[in-house]
Amino acid sequence: MIIHRRRLLAGLAATPVLTALPAFAQDNATQADAALDATFAQHAPPAMISAVVGREGVVWSGVRGLRRTGQPDAATTGDLWHLGSNGKAMTAALYARLVGQGRARWDAPLSSLFPDLRLDPGYAEATIDDLLRHRAGIDDRQAVTREVLIAAHQDQRPIREQRTAFAADLLGKAPTGPRGAFAYSNAGYALAGAAIERITDQPWEDAIREHLFAPMGVTSVGFGAPLGDNPWGHRPMGEALVAVDPARGADNPPLLGPAGRMHMTLADYARFLRLYLNDGDGQLSPATTARLMTPPEGAPPPYAYGWGTSTPPWAQGQALAHEGSNTMWHAIAIVAPARGLAVVSIANDRVKGGPGNQAMARALTGIFAS
Repeated sequence: MIIHRRRLLAGLAATPVLTALPAFAQDNATQADAALDATFAQHAPPAMISAVVGREGVVWSGVRGLRRTGQPDAATTGDLWHLGSNGKAMTAALYARLVGQGRARWDAPLSSLFPDLRLDPGYAEATIDDLLRHRAGIDDRQAVTREVLIAAHQDQRPIREQRTAFAADLLGKAPTGPRGAFAYSNAGYALAGAAIERITDQPWEDAIREHLFAPMGVTSVGFGAPLGDNPWGHRPMGEALVAVDPARGADNPPLLGPAGRMHMTLADYARFLRLYLNDGDGQLSPATTARLMTPPEGAPPPYAYGWGTSTPPWAQGQALAHEGSNTMWHAIAIVAPARGLAVVSIANDRVKGGPGNQAMARALTGIFAS
């Protein structure tokens, strides 16, 4: 997660989306609707959207609640939803596309990706792989301080210039931890984005649209908090949750885009998750997709490329999971490739929405993976 560091009227549900359900699964959909009703009533975030994704796409989805507290507009399944750090897997998949195009290497040392920068000797052996799996020796407590965030919000330079300056400053100092030891790092993904910009000669935002999302038909992606007639993020103020204007500090600065600053529709997020359910879904090779789901050997935790991994019995093999939040939104996704199943839940609030999303994800895996 990128975090630096009501009761609502019932009956605002939209009609659930049902596509590609096997004949027996109508009962599953009924149970999922009931679970969403109960979870939303118990946790009461402003709005919550949940879904089950199969190999062919969304097989069930439902939404409850309001786009903004104190306003009448109900959230819909077609709205834009902020994914937070669940976007890290997308940056990793973008790099995988570049490897598949012969333009990048998994073992590329940072010195070759940033040849014009003076790197501290402590980064002499570090690679892009280390950044994408949080093992480059970077501690966000020193790399992404409050002062760094404030300055980044105020920075008016072109975004590539900002990320290059960030890379020069960070890599010019000694690592704050040993290479190979896990340390979750938004800064590391910002560096990965800067490396991608040098490979593609375009801002990371343009590169991920062109090389990852366009080929898979993802058209709704945007960066920062969603604008227009969409849900707003919320933050606590006393006992209340207050909607935050997306045009006024409702997200982390663009510098951290590759670490988790994307929004899109639920249907488009499902298109991305299908990469892992379909051996790359024609966009990545099966071998590349397998790599994206494989954590490094050695010290725990078992974290791959934007995913924590485990082997719960219901998954019949490996499960991938990740949560994302910019403190005003919360998203969770769990993917079971062997089952051809993924579950998603997103809320426009972290305080109530976080526990609600976790509960809903457990409920959906219990219903659809039983």
